[in-house]
Amino acid sequence: MKRRDALTGDMFALPRPAAPIPGSMDFRQPVSALVGDMLKDAHAAGLDRWEVAARASRLAGRDVSKHMLDGYTAESREEFNAPLWLAPVLEIVCSSTRLAEWHGSVVGGRLLLGADTVNAEIGRLERVKQQAGEEIKALKELARRAR
Repeated sequence: MKRRDALTGDMFALPRPAAPIPGSMDFRQPVSALVGDMLKDAHAAGLDRWEVAARASRLAGRDVSKHMLDGYTAESREEFNAPLWLAPVLEIVCSSTRLAEWHGSVVGGRLLLGADTVNAEIGRLERVKQQAGEEIKALKELARRAR
């Protein structure tokens, strides 16, 4: 009897981009929530919003205030979302990849970092190697028949 594993069921699912349905791609709320979650995680790790703002300001070379961070996370402030240029800065300061992972999923991909990137490339090359082996075998068979 086969048992289903509910935890790894999507491991081999092919990522697909979000459906381009008119009016469905207003991403202000999820971006606001993700930035808020990143700041909560940073706070749990000992960084308050003032420190996140200070570090982000130093890294970006532009002023990022605690007030701006508060605005970026307030879902009620629809026109005050985190700008794209600040996303990687906040991820670095907060030691997070939440926004990048979300963005990757929206466009139909998955974010791979570190060893996962190397392992994915190894897997890709193994598939190329296997396919090349199969093609060589077929060509050898064709050459044998042609004699």
